[in-house]
Amino acid sequence: MQRVIDYYFSQVSPWAYLGHQAVLKLADEYGYAVRFKPVDLGQVFAETGGLPLGKRHPARQAYRLLDLQRWREKRDLPLNLHPKHFPTDAGPANRAVIVLAREGGPVRDFSDRAFRACWAEERDIAERDVLKAILDDLGIDGGEILKAADEPEIAERYEALRQEAVEAGVFGSPSYVWKGEVFWGQDSLELLEDALKSDREPFSAE
Repeated sequence: MQRVIDYYFSQVSPWAYLGHQAVLKLADEYGYAVRFKPVDLGQVFAETGGLPLGKRHPARQAYRLLDLQRWREKRDLPLNLHPKHFPTDAGPANRAVIVLAREGGPVRDFSDRAFRACWAEERDIAERDVLKAILDDLGIDGGEILKAADEPEIAERYEALRQEAVEAGVFGSPSYVWKGEVFWGQDSLELLEDALKSDREPFSAE
């Protein structure tokens, strides 16, 4: 079987940000490629029974803030609990990831910087100028990448990834899929590492 981890996420997800470098490090350590598959998280929630943050019970919202602080400390990453530009439209950044992945661009670094822009730098990743600056700083033509991200082909791919995610059993961000087995949340990375290390057969819910 191909040694690949499918990485489903949204660029506006704080949990994907917290696990981003960690999952890439795991993949590199165990010789796995990572396929970046950004999704429209709101639509995935709608299909799988999830709720947007503002509609969750206050107890769930409060626990989220506690857990963000714990994992911020654990991962030693800067993270604003109440960023200025959240929630925001992740679509432009997600589609830019699809273009970079298609063209063999610096998708890892772009994704990391877009996460940091939202969660540590008080920048709005829905704004083209913000994304262009990140891309340009990586040494590529940000204007061309964003132009490509507006193409119907990329919109179709974005929609296809949403459908693919739901069919794979994904219901939140981040989700890492290894041999068809879903590991939901960056707090499941230890379990993913165990699977990579042992190279066991995937577990099934059937």
